[in-house]
Amino acid sequence: MNKKLYLECFSGISGDMLVAALLDLGADWEYLTSSLKKLNLTGYEVKMSRVKKSGLDVCDFSVLLDEAHENHDHNMDYLHGRHTHESHGFERKNHPGGVHMHRGPLEIRQMITEASLGERAEAVALRIFDILARAEARAHGVEVDEVHFHEVGAVDSIVDIVSIAVCIENLGITEVIVPKLCEGGGTIRCQHGVIPVPVPAVVNIAQEYRLPLHQTDVEGELVTPTGAAAVAALATAGKLPEEFTIARCGMGAGKREYETPGILRAMLVEEKKDETDAICKLETNIDDCAGEALGYVMEALFAAGAKDVHYIPVFMKKNRPAYQLNVICELKDISKMENIIFAQTTTIGIRRQKMERTVLERDIREVHTSLGSVRVKVCAFLQERRIYPEYESIAAICRTTGMSYAQVYARVASECGDKIEAGV
Repeated sequence: MNKKLYLECFSGISGDMLVAALLDLGADWEYLTSSLKKLNLTGYEVKMSRVKKSGLDVCDFSVLLDEAHENHDHNMDYLHGRHTHESHGFERKNHPGGVHMHRGPLEIRQMITEASLGERAEAVALRIFDILARAEARAHGVEVDEVHFHEVGAVDSIVDIVSIAVCIENLGITEVIVPKLCEGGGTIRCQHGVIPVPVPAVVNIAQEYRLPLHQTDVEGELVTPTGAAAVAALATAGKLPEEFTIARCGMGAGKREYETPGILRAMLVEEKKDETDAICKLETNIDDCAGEALGYVMEALFAAGAKDVHYIPVFMKKNRPAYQLNVICELKDISKMENIIFAQTTTIGIRRQKMERTVLERDIREVHTSLGSVRVKVCAFLQERRIYPEYESIAAICRTTGMSYAQVYARVASECGDKIEAGV
């Protein structure tokens, strides 16, 4: 069964917030910590705890760094350029002459692949890092494999991203829904100086993957590059089902103190199935497409699972003769059918209409007759059974016997009716 994860990013999203929300949803802590131990990485430890955010009980995930690897990513005075004694000390430590490790994409990829995290976790972690690496390379104007940057090479970033991937695999999540990312404004200090929010890496990821950003009045960075890269790597949809139930809810805490709750809410949701029999009708008018192409389109649509396909001759503007293409399909097949129509015809627009329908109870049976084996559709209406031999079965008998279609159909229908009524 598909597991749908809904991320409500009203306070933005960061790597540690997402890990905490996934742990709160039920990701196994022991499994996560044992997976992290497989990394060839030192200088840290991880901690899970409960904290209060806006009066709510929220899960917190922390990567505690030793002194050599500490980057003071949550030092608000330093981030916003307020020079206190602590922030001055931080600047001296993290500028030339200080201890700071830079890892490049090649080293990180090797670290992940050698850790044997599991196929899904490895794939997710590599995808997040690749997205982040491309964004940073573009920001710095270098090739991807040449970029060495603090944001990804830092121990806490590596742990956050691998933890996200491990938790996603552990929970068995297959779909991720993210309607929008709420972002702040103003400026923030990074290793390279003071830069505007959204920071360049987030802008590059949002542009490439069309992430929906929503600007808020908060002064500060709500969406981090790691958070944006995780959404770009995981998101499969931007809209919740029309009706759904919540199977489980988890809330992850952010570390930075802004004028926002600093909570990422994650929900495992289950789509409420519509018990009515519903189909979709797709319709488009085509006046500049060859007849041979339209014939091929019909075959392709039927092969892809269309329930019915037909053309209606119409006259369009300027009295041009044209065809109206109509396709009946299941709701789950809408995108597949539209892709075929756009790819194989000259149309630039498709109308769609959801329809409820009433259908008779029916099934397909294989019945042996004096003329051979025949596929038959059996429909029930009140106390009556209606027998409809399938065209291909009748046509096959006609070809081998030389009998007319009407003769074969009448004989087969009669024999099938008798056998079905007798329960044979």
